[in-house]
Amino acid sequence: MIRPLLLTAALLGLSVATGALAQSKPGQGGAPATNAFPPLPTSKPAPLPPAGRPGPQAGKPGAPPAGGTGRLLSTGTGFVVAPGRALTNAHVIEGCRVLRVRNAGGEELTARVVASDRNRDLALIEVPENAGPALAFRRDMNIRRGEGIVTYGFPLSGLLSSGPTLTTGEISALAGLADNPTQYQMSAPVQPGNSGGPVLDMGGNVVAVVVSKLNAARIAARTGDIPQNVNFAVKGSEALEFLRTNRVTPRIDQATPRGAAEVGEIAHPSTLFMRCLG
Repeated sequence: MIRPLLLTAALLGLSVATGALAQSKPGQGGAPATNAFPPLPTSKPAPLPPAGRPGPQAGKPGAPPAGGTGRLLSTGTGFVVAPGRALTNAHVIEGCRVLRVRNAGGEELTARVVASDRNRDLALIEVPENAGPALAFRRDMNIRRGEGIVTYGFPLSGLLSSGPTLTTGEISALAGLADNPTQYQMSAPVQPGNSGGPVLDMGGNVVAVVVSKLNAARIAARTGDIPQNVNFAVKGSEALEFLRTNRVTPRIDQATPRGAAEVGEIAHPSTLFMRCLG
């Protein structure tokens, strides 16, 4: 039997930090945070600023704010959910003094954190109006085990393709680690850098947000078995509640199933490459 505490300690957040290729060595990192999804062992930036203090601010492109170094802390994925608004994971934007996004047209844009929810691991981002069109969320969130899904994002930036990557899989379980009711378990392969990216159904509508995976090396070191395709995403219903709480009205739709390539074409213009600078 694998105790839940062991599994919690073995979760990987999927933002890519500087030196990310050395992050997955087992045995690094401290005790797991309660009700959180810790990023890779050496990738967790400084905590978010306390309430009342400003988060990342829009500024002159290429110039960090006073006191900032402009050093790249991490990269991740986000997607447009309404005009001027995008969604990503809270752990992607932790510690950012400047947040930059690149849209499908290759434009580098400065963004700003509007709100974040550590419990859900979601963050709302203000982006320029030309960031891209909003993706639609699925109207009927009665997701079933075995439903086909597509992920779209920017894994392992600097190592793999500089463009987005598409993967396919299925919803494996209707709860996350230790029966976390706010998440799905999925089989679609994801890597560091996929954090905050959309999980779409085969109609091209958002049903979840990529958040974490099991640290296979750490699990193997402790159990002698290598887990395969055990990844997690925040449920679309949680994302919708977070957006509406923050006065965002997302698009809602229900579409006829289509091929994965067509779903990727729907996701492409709305998906953003995100860079967190210190």
